[in-house]
Amino acid sequence: MRIGLVIAINKPELVGAAFRYGIKALDNKNLVKIFVLNRDFEEAIVRDDKFDLGMDEYEFVDKGGVILDCDKCLEIRRKGGAGLCPNCTSPDMVDFTADSDRVLTFG
Repeated sequence: MRIGLVIAINKPELVGAAFRYGIKALDNKNLVKIFVLNRDFEEAIVRDDKFDLGMDEYEFVDKGGVILDCDKCLEIRRKGGAGLCPNCTSPDMVDFTADSDRVLTFG
């Protein structure tokens, strides 16, 4: 199954839940993509003492998961793309949705 996860929140416990869900789905032989649509996602990954979100992010990618980041959101926040996330556009999000058998939103 092709699973699309949308992270539309920057609360570390929910970002962590999304990555753990994605990792488990990959372990179960699903194809998983995450589309990031939130402010300060980068800070949620880097700055939390309770959750090691950076490791979750790398494990997700190492297992074959794909993370996409909205280029317009990054432009508005004046941030460059993260190393693991290609910058994407609205048409990319349409493709992401159309290519997914299921889409879940964390947010």
